Amino acid sequence: MEFTGRIIKALEPRSGVAKSTGNPWKMQDFVIEETVGQYPRRMAFNVFGEDNLAKFNIQEGQELTVSFDINAREYNGRWYNDVRVWQVQAAAQAAPVAAPISSPFAPAAPATSTASAAPADDASDLPF
Repeated sequence: MEFTGRIIKALEPRSGVAKSTGNPWKMQDFVIEETVGQYPRRMAFNVFGEDNLAKFNIQEGQELTVSFDINAREYNGRWYNDVRVWQVQAAAQAAPVAAPISSPFAPAAPATSTASAAPADDASDLPF
């Protein structure tokens, strides 16, 4: 899944040591706000791993498209969602917008020729 918007908050990084493996870990949470639409949406997400934090280098104010996965986990009988980012792109580098698909019901674009067009009320233009 993807979400495009502006980073409005970068929270402090957290770190620790995994109980099961003894390996150190680091993660940071961010809040992104959608920049289009009348009612902007916000989403909190996290980036896990010191290497990903350095690679993505997310800063407040940046316009980004984030690709993420959602996963739920249980802790002490309660369930929590994780929104974990796996790819970050500058908003301008996001996937190219496809050309609009023409509908068979939409009027055709006017031809650019020097000949005069037929009157709009001419019944002979009907396809049936």
